[in-house]
Amino acid sequence: MTYERFEDLPVWKAAIELAVKVYSLTEKPPFRRKYSLRDQIERSALSVSNNIAEGFERGTTQELLTFLYISRGSAGEVRSMLYFLERLSVFNWSFLSF
Repeated sequence: MTYERFEDLPVWKAAIELAVKVYSLTEKPPFRRKYSLRDQIERSALSVSNNIAEGFERGTTQELLTFLYISRGSAGEVRSMLYFLERLSVFNWSFLSF
């Protein structure tokens, strides 16, 4: 299947959903005074979809693949940070609502 716009890519749609969920998470009280942590996880989450879009817009398969690998790295960073948060007592996951 050929896509004409990055907005039609299923992987981009999933990445946007990840960013929305992360931003919803960081609005919760435990993040209020954790500015750098909040900033880092938000930037990493948004980076996933942005890199997919940038790679697609570059117009070559090689550049798209390069940016997909960068997106994958950002997704790994988000996952790593969530594992870290899971281990902190201040983040007792009862405040989650997704």
